[in-house]
Amino acid sequence: MTQGHSEHASPKPDVVDVASLGRQLLEQALQHSSRRAAKTLVSSPSMRATVIALAEGAELAEHDAPPAATLQILSGQVRLLSADHEWPLSAEHVVQIPRARHSLVAVTDAAVLLTVALR
Repeated sequence: MTQGHSEHASPKPDVVDVASLGRQLLEQALQHSSRRAAKTLVSSPSMRATVIALAEGAELAEHDAPPAATLQILSGQVRLLSADHEWPLSAEHVVQIPRARHSLVAVTDAAVLLTVALR
């Protein structure tokens, strides 16, 4: 698979099949005690894009929101939760991450693409 970008990205960006990567990471997540696996595809001073695989029942515990972020569901079903709202999401959905503490729970085995603005 391809390497993620550094802040000195080449003029020809890497092309990544995120669906295939999601499947590979899910295989890893199913074998890991945390029931999660992730790979950062793009990392620069201003943004980060990471594919995250979660086995059914796995959770990203409540955490602070970045300045701006989106979550695209590549496969499976997840629930994005904040103190006052819950978003049931499934494959091919995309949502803006709320500007509040939130968590993510895998309803089924799932893979997501998290894109974060860092400033």
